[in-house]
Amino acid sequence: MTFQDADAERPDLARLTALQLRDALAAGQVSAVAVTRHFLAVTARRNPELGAFLSVAPESALQRAGELDDRFAESGPTGALHGMPLAFKDLVDVAGMRTTFGSRVAAEAPPAEEDDQLVYTVHSNGALSTGKTTVPEFGLPCHSENLISAPARNPLDPTRTAGGSTGGGAAAVASGMLPFAPGSDGGGSVRIPAAACGLVGLKPGRGTVPTDLQEDSVRNLTVSGPLARTAADAALLYDAMLGGPGGEGRSLARALEAEPGQLRIGYSTASPFSPDLEITLARPAVDALTAAAAALGRDGHEVVEADLAFAPGYHADFRTVWTSALTRVPLPEGAEGLLGPLSTHFLELARGYSASFLSESVERLTDWAADARRQLAAHDVVLTPMLAFAPPAIGAFTSLPPAEDYEFQCRFTPYTSMINVMGLPAVSVPVLRDAEGLNWSVQAVGRPGTESQLLALAARLEQLLAP
Repeated sequence: MTFQDADAERPDLARLTALQLRDALAAGQVSAVAVTRHFLAVTARRNPELGAFLSVAPESALQRAGELDDRFAESGPTGALHGMPLAFKDLVDVAGMRTTFGSRVAAEAPPAEEDDQLVYTVHSNGALSTGKTTVPEFGLPCHSENLISAPARNPLDPTRTAGGSTGGGAAAVASGMLPFAPGSDGGGSVRIPAAACGLVGLKPGRGTVPTDLQEDSVRNLTVSGPLARTAADAALLYDAMLGGPGGEGRSLARALEAEPGQLRIGYSTASPFSPDLEITLARPAVDALTAAAAALGRDGHEVVEADLAFAPGYHADFRTVWTSALTRVPLPEGAEGLLGPLSTHFLELARGYSASFLSESVERLTDWAADARRQLAAHDVVLTPMLAFAPPAIGAFTSLPPAEDYEFQCRFTPYTSMINVMGLPAVSVPVLRDAEGLNWSVQAVGRPGTESQLLALAARLEQLLAP
């Protein structure tokens, strides 16, 4: 089946939220095969323009959907995500699919034999995978361009980046190729593409998702989180990602109630990259922050300007810790010649760090994180802009020399990586659209363990800002 046939698309399904679609599947109102055929057909129509998927697997997706339908006929729905199609970014193993890391180094790797632990958890909840979504090489940049596939383009303006590194997943959700998508966030990789494409994106706190690395260290930056069109849809997927008894349904219930409780909310445009980098905010970025703060103030929350004064040195120390991660990637012999310019630059930097140099950077960044967490703890939630300016054109980052490329990325996303360093939860929430139809979001940062509260706050903002 080619899935070029428009008959496979279902306008009635396209209008449903992920939560509504899940409920229809669980009630037997629509089959998993019909739902999967719909999303595969949309993917066949839209992916050539947007490059959201690095690879599509229609045969295995439909086989899994058929098995779920058979099981439903015998014993009812399988898990909280029964029959829901999704796709993991091409950094994690999905059984039967190749994992390329967006790199020529692994472009011809054999298909994975087993699911990654997170994939297994989500699939066990009844979901199925339709393919692997586009990522930049090793997930390092904040866009989703690589040397082995088409770039992930922004559905709001296909000349622009969808963000990264979960840019393929964001483009797929925003364009209707998927109802939602799991992602990973090491410096903003869920929140950045969510903001670029007008989605809700949750970054949980360090160690919250059981399948993530549990080490409490500023070197452990990456966590798993959902991207979706609404806060309730994100909560549905997030609960499934948590897995296990007690986790399932908790965040969804809070988001549906849309009652985060009365909060002390601070807002700030302070960035730890200043004064090392010039951080200039576009007018709509400030307007979005102002609109969100004003709406929450009218809703009865205590909203005040947060007095944040970050210690110096963040830019250099974060760059050291971020680039050092590349030395832990198991590159085969001779792979250096296959790497893209930015990865090559990062690897050269990382190999130049002495053990003492890296240790001192980690120690300083650890102290920085403790001080920053202390400042943010004066508030229940801190609001910041998400992106400093509109998503740049495809090629804007990669056309620059690597060092300039990296600094451009930092200026574009001056508020995201610091949350990974602090290990706190945060959610990207759409606030407004500008005259060009581009989205502008805010970031809401919470205290440890407040992921459900943040999703409830995002749901409340959706209500308050609805046209």
